Amino acid sequence: MQPNFIAGRWVSAETAAENRNPSDLSDLIGHYASGTPEDVDQAAQAAAMASKTWGLSSPQVRADALERIGAAILARKDELGQMLAREEGKTLPEAIGETVRAAQIFKFFAQEAVRIAGDAIDSVRPNVDVMVTREPVGVIGLITPWNFPIAIPAWKIAPALCYGNCVVFKPADLTPGTAHLLAQIIAEAGLPDGVFNLVMGAGSVVGQAIVQHPLIQAISFTGSVPVGRAMAVEAAKGLKKVQLEMGGKNPMVVMQDADLPLAIEACLNGAFYSTGQRCTASSRLIVHRAIYDEFCDQLIAATGELKVGHALEHGTQIGPVVSRKQLESNLSYVSLAAQEGADVIGGEQLNASTEGFFQRPAIFRNARNDMRTSQEEIFGPCASVIPADDFDHALALANETAFGLSSGICTGSLKYAREFRRKSEAGMVMVNLPTAGVDYHVPFGGRKGSSLGSREQGRHAAEFYTSVKTAYSFAG
Repeated sequence: MQPNFIAGRWVSAETAAENRNPSDLSDLIGHYASGTPEDVDQAAQAAAMASKTWGLSSPQVRADALERIGAAILARKDELGQMLAREEGKTLPEAIGETVRAAQIFKFFAQEAVRIAGDAIDSVRPNVDVMVTREPVGVIGLITPWNFPIAIPAWKIAPALCYGNCVVFKPADLTPGTAHLLAQIIAEAGLPDGVFNLVMGAGSVVGQAIVQHPLIQAISFTGSVPVGRAMAVEAAKGLKKVQLEMGGKNPMVVMQDADLPLAIEACLNGAFYSTGQRCTASSRLIVHRAIYDEFCDQLIAATGELKVGHALEHGTQIGPVVSRKQLESNLSYVSLAAQEGADVIGGEQLNASTEGFFQRPAIFRNARNDMRTSQEEIFGPCASVIPADDFDHALALANETAFGLSSGICTGSLKYAREFRRKSEAGMVMVNLPTAGVDYHVPFGGRKGSSLGSREQGRHAAEFYTSVKTAYSFAG
């Protein structure tokens, strides 16, 4: 059994959960500790004790530790990528790419640790000096999803440590292997005991205990909308700072003047790569009627050429769905799309040489924006293709959603691009690029039902991971 990491020690648990490969269910990856509320309490107490000194440590100490973590991730990228592909189902090139991204994030925040700025401001009163500084929040609970099992933990753990906070980290119970390898690297980086703690297990047990623990002052969560909403309510009882990244139903608008091969590639990437298991996936393709049929025909042809298979096999472009439960949910939405009147192309479960959760990408042709399949996040390789009369109609359709994470437009018009950037009700807007795929040094987050709280990543991470202090002093 792979243990938890609490107060600088590897700690076994009474029970464990098995971890299997969604590409090959006969492949048992291992057994991972199932934590308890008592484990969370020990981790929180250790973190609270460590925060008394870690928060006052030299920025260079923190920078050096983060640099060591980033370098170790790069040195072990193939091992980490192999584990990620094996347990999550992402293709091996995507998995290694995600691992490199995690290393880049740690290295970015290594530099940010020595660039934590403040302000010296003249007071409106004579002989009074004003200083505005940033200080660590304290102990932060980090709860991460299974779809990016190293990148998302990295963009939460790295800034937390950078700004002097201590961490209680709960990874998704579907992908504990990648998190455990990351924890091993962090454990070897020379942090004081209690600064970083890993408690694996079910969200209903470990996640709930983290949100409710009185020593944990802030919660950063990425996951589903229902869980995020419940977490916000619970965290409010303890007046905890919260940062929530939840769902998306992201539109990609394709105008009549778009470069069609570029648009097809952007839509394929956004809708189906990573098996569509991205909160930034292009799940609504809103296409001008003048090119609608040509676009659909080309998209269907291109989708049919995608190779679905074992995540570790050379040439695989679409890996398996992460779990049986997720596959069953995806298939139910495929059936629903047909019931709602869309023409369904693909979407069926596939057999392969190994027993796994394989699904052909699904296109819902002649979809309407008011269909449930066009409004509810499926989180699988399914895309609704919705016709639009003109730019204004396309923009209105794009914004008619409860979500607001990412949006995109493919167009050759500077006017359309500019208007879409200004009027799209999303936190991130892409022009002639897939809706999925972001840089690590700039803000990540959305609007409406997609996000709550300050942005993740880049320098904007300081807004969540620090507390602002204003100090006045009288010079006499």
